[in-house]
Amino acid sequence: MMTTYDAPIRTALPPVDDEERRARIIMSWVAEPGDADACRLVRDHSAAALVERLRSRPAEQSKLRDWSERVGSVDYDNLRRIADRLRARYVCPADDDWPPPLDDVEMLGGGAGERRGGAAFGLWVRGPGNLRSLTSQAVSFVGARAATAYGEHVSGDLAMGCCQRGFTVVSGGAYGIDAAAHRGAIAAGQPTVAVLASGPDRLYPAGNTSLLVEIARSGLVVSEAAPGCVPSRSRFLVRNRLIAALSQGTVVVEAALRSGSLNTARWARDLGRGVMGVPGPITSMTSGGVHELLRQPETLLVTDADEIVEHISPAGAGLAPVKAGPVRPRDELEPRSRQLLDAVPKLTRASSESIAAAAGLEHADVVERLCALDRLGLVTV
Repeated sequence: MMTTYDAPIRTALPPVDDEERRARIIMSWVAEPGDADACRLVRDHSAAALVERLRSRPAEQSKLRDWSERVGSVDYDNLRRIADRLRARYVCPADDDWPPPLDDVEMLGGGAGERRGGAAFGLWVRGPGNLRSLTSQAVSFVGARAATAYGEHVSGDLAMGCCQRGFTVVSGGAYGIDAAAHRGAIAAGQPTVAVLASGPDRLYPAGNTSLLVEIARSGLVVSEAAPGCVPSRSRFLVRNRLIAALSQGTVVVEAALRSGSLNTARWARDLGRGVMGVPGPITSMTSGGVHELLRQPETLLVTDADEIVEHISPAGAGLAPVKAGPVRPRDELEPRSRQLLDAVPKLTRASSESIAAAAGLEHADVVERLCALDRLGLVTV
């Protein structure tokens, strides 16, 4: 049962008209993905007002000057042509397929350092799925790109198990743990969501192009960056907030001490989502970050899909079965019979008198109990 996530009260947002949607598409190319100032200005005023301001008056601030220069070079029609070719669409808050939990990022005020980024004002979405429906019950998987065979096996197995229990897998489409999680979802016959740090036309990494194309056929490839945008370190970090926000919990499978996956876990923690970690060998540097994460009180150690589902489900739902070892005939014996069984030699024959003496029990009782143990196959009389 998850105790960390308590969904906030969300204010309904007004629908976005065609003019505002056009302006947001333009700003998705002008501003850096997740730029806190851009997100705030669009939310507090509108993208249409911001674009008009950038085009009409000289800017005083350096960032606004940067945007003013870029807004003059935007080829809106080309962005739409690329999107149409990809069958991609631009989804805004209040659209039918916009997930309201994405707006929770606004509560964090943009963040600082490696945890930065405002509430997204729109997303490029490529694929047939409905983003809101797919992520209404979802779990994120993140971890090392240079994953071990153990990590990839565990990631794929856990992802498949979560899909079989009705959860959508969200990840970043990268090598290693991400790719294994996506493949686990595909193997389960379920759609999966890949959140990119590049534009929807720049499938990255190139080695996962076929995987990302397959994801786009049945699930969704999502990006905050406009078509043509390439990935960068800062874009990966700011992308992480979307992975965390789109699910009810994040699972870190393998991560070194400086892994970007830990950034996603911090976003999940700060957004009130469940944070989970899968342990690895204590000698493995690839799991060092996960082990450090597991030392934190808000992180739950998980070893199978049942435990993940239990943690991110509402109270009383999705409870994992209690784990226990096999029940053996000896376990059901009463204390005197167990005491007697301990006194029976394993390799040599013995008389009932010598067994009674060794057990410290009455001889008549020992004879009766030895017959009962013989019927259970625990001794041979």
